[in-house]
Amino acid sequence: MTQNGVLDSKFPLAAITDEFSPELEVALEAMRAIGMTGAELRTAGGKNVLDWSEEEVRRAAAAVAARGMKVISIASPLLKCVLPDAPAIDGRFQHDVFASKHTFEDQPRLTERAIEVARLTGAPLIRVFSYWRTVEPERCFERIAAAVEEMAERFAREGLILGLENEHACNVGTGAETARILERIKQKNVKVVWDPANAYVAGETAYPDGFRALPAGCVGHVHAKDCRMEGEKPEWGPLGTRVVDWKGQLRALWESGYRGYLS
Repeated sequence: MTQNGVLDSKFPLAAITDEFSPELEVALEAMRAIGMTGAELRTAGGKNVLDWSEEEVRRAAAAVAARGMKVISIASPLLKCVLPDAPAIDGRFQHDVFASKHTFEDQPRLTERAIEVARLTGAPLIRVFSYWRTVEPERCFERIAAAVEEMAERFAREGLILGLENEHACNVGTGAETARILERIKQKNVKVVWDPANAYVAGETAYPDGFRALPAGCVGHVHAKDCRMEGEKPEWGPLGTRVVDWKGQLRALWESGYRGYLS
């Protein structure tokens, strides 16, 4: 930090607003005060972003813009659900739903709603996942790739980026697993929401191993948090206080040409 309390970074900085406060305006004030310019919308007032009314979405977009910030991502729960007729769910991982209890059958409707929310807020990217992690993720990969590609085709018609997040509680959790999925997807608007701490919890050395497994230029957004494992339970903490090599990761991101947000 600089002396006046504003974060100092080569990368533009953002956050998922509910990580600061469940109340959007409170979160935005705190984020703006430390120099953040981007906001990811996930929950506010106890509701998931895809369940907000049109008035609530417009009000949120106006609140972000009023502070000289912009909505950079719709942090949706798309494909954060059980994949039918798949192997058993891996019970090691906590399923964080963030006020979203939607099912596989809801995904087409949620896809259209996510597009509408992105349009209303000006967000260029919609985050998606890869279904809750099973005991045999590799058996799900073809169905995941097909679902992501179909969704990406729909997003492309609206000029939107699909951001596939590596999530330890989902089937694509590591850099290696992300690379494998990307090999099967042809849509150019698919980017990775790279979360090194998630890759670590999924059992990978996120940097350098996981990051180096990713295809060049595929990272469209970065989530920054740190973690160490206490048995099978993750213990989260500030960057540089746990296990992830964030100094090496940030250097590698910059050298790779990434100039997007750290969230």
